[in-house]
Amino acid sequence: MKLGISSYTYTWAVGVPGSMPAKPLTAYDLVDKAASRRLEVIQVADNFPLEYWNENQLLDLLRYGAGRNVTFEMAGRGMEPSHTLKCLNTAVAIKSPILRMVIDSAGFEPDINSIISIIRDLIPEFESHKIKLAIENHDRFKAREFAKIIESANSEWIGICLDSVNSMGAGEGFETVSEILLPYTINLHIKDFTIQRVSHKMGIIIEGTPAGKGILNIKELVTRVIASDRCQSMILELWTPPLAEIEATIAKEEKWAEESIQYLKSLIL
Repeated sequence: MKLGISSYTYTWAVGVPGSMPAKPLTAYDLVDKAASRRLEVIQVADNFPLEYWNENQLLDLLRYGAGRNVTFEMAGRGMEPSHTLKCLNTAVAIKSPILRMVIDSAGFEPDINSIISIIRDLIPEFESHKIKLAIENHDRFKAREFAKIIESANSEWIGICLDSVNSMGAGEGFETVSEILLPYTINLHIKDFTIQRVSHKMGIIIEGTPAGKGILNIKELVTRVIASDRCQSMILELWTPPLAEIEATIAKEEKWAEESIQYLKSLIL
């Protein structure tokens, strides 16, 4: 299983609407960060939508990565059929073995039957390109609903991108989610976190931490995922709480990334 980083490892450096750095991180910068840490893969996600690049731009990025021994995984958001195909074509162009997709996007929140129908119609496209669709567990659906989607697709080309925090948005803890979805997992998002009660005791806050510094049992998770022998890559993501200034936030994010990568390397290398 390969260890990699994502454009969501460096979310603040890429830029968040309303809080953009003076010099946003580029896809080439992300390649350099991976290469400097001897990581084999980067996942370029929907906060850096490559599907809108032209063929020459994608080819240039692919060559840049190859020159630094870095490969790519394509990731998108919004599984409308036309957009999914656009992301799939981008995955082909950058030689990605998977396409990670978040189902929902602005104005598009299909029910389970609709998404199953969309996936079934798209399976021949994924099979013909030998690229696997990795559907990320995200806030709206429960883990058993994601399992139903995968089982209904009934294809070796369809699986889960298992994220370690997202399903809390649907009211589910990760132990429950992982028990249900790990058998279908072909891509893993490592995102460590803490849960703290607020000062007035009426509520909790979930925040990110560097990998290995939170409450996620990463060592056990990695052992289980490796044993399942289906997952191709483990991608570090970070939920870095912002500081008052964007440049200070980016420096904190960079420090967290370095700490996290070193910890994860100790588990799998």
